[in-house]
Amino acid sequence: MPQPGAPDAVDPVAHTITGDVRVHERFHSRFLSHDRTLVVYLPPGYDPTAARRYPVLYLHDGQNVFDRATSFAEEWQVDESAQSLIAAGALAPLIIVGVYNAGAGRVDEYTPTIQPHTGRGGHANEYGRMMVEELKPFIDRRYRTLSTAPHTGLGGSSLGGLLTLHLGLRYPHVFSRLAVLSPSLWWDDRVIIREVKALRRKAPWRIWLDAGTSEGEGTVDDVRSLRDALVAKGWTIGDDLSYLEVPGGEHNERSWAARMQDVLKFLFPL
Repeated sequence: MPQPGAPDAVDPVAHTITGDVRVHERFHSRFLSHDRTLVVYLPPGYDPTAARRYPVLYLHDGQNVFDRATSFAEEWQVDESAQSLIAAGALAPLIIVGVYNAGAGRVDEYTPTIQPHTGRGGHANEYGRMMVEELKPFIDRRYRTLSTAPHTGLGGSSLGGLLTLHLGLRYPHVFSRLAVLSPSLWWDDRVIIREVKALRRKAPWRIWLDAGTSEGEGTVDDVRSLRDALVAKGWTIGDDLSYLEVPGGEHNERSWAARMQDVLKFLFPL
């Protein structure tokens, strides 16, 4: 019991992990300054001794994707969504890897250019080398993955959505399924939209792109501009591009969790 005059005790947030989730702490990269934690969701029936292999989805801000106890606010409920869809036969079993962010270094690692008026950002390429040269090979060694690009996805929200699109542009031979949720397209005067417009040819991606109508001034307009740039390069809405404007959708984990089942089904259709 608290003593008289003492502050009320704060109850710890309960863990909300569903299914078989493995944790790898202090994953080190020679390209980045911060070690980070990896969390790996394994689908029902996963057997490390069996012949079957599985597609993989990598998600940025991994502390937010599976567990309320580690999240910034709410969680994405990716484990609950995958578990229920796989059990219902609506999603093929897959492995999902959450990559924790670097805390104070997140802005720098998740952005492709230095923003001139702040001097922040510009280390997304180093983060990409960590993902492609170190982290993905680690996962492919430890788990029964389908390691080629047609079976490998990448996703994130906000700056993580910006990062996802940038790394897709840089590594189309590694990632072919992109979840771009509420991307921070405003970064450095919309540099990522200019990069898409400069594409010489369409990349072999399957892309989920969305934004909520309550995310802030200009957000939906920016995402529409990105949609139009992708369509101009050859993507087809309803085929290899899913575009969604969420009425009342906000810029937070609760809103992203609400569409996670649809994201998974689109990126990894049966």
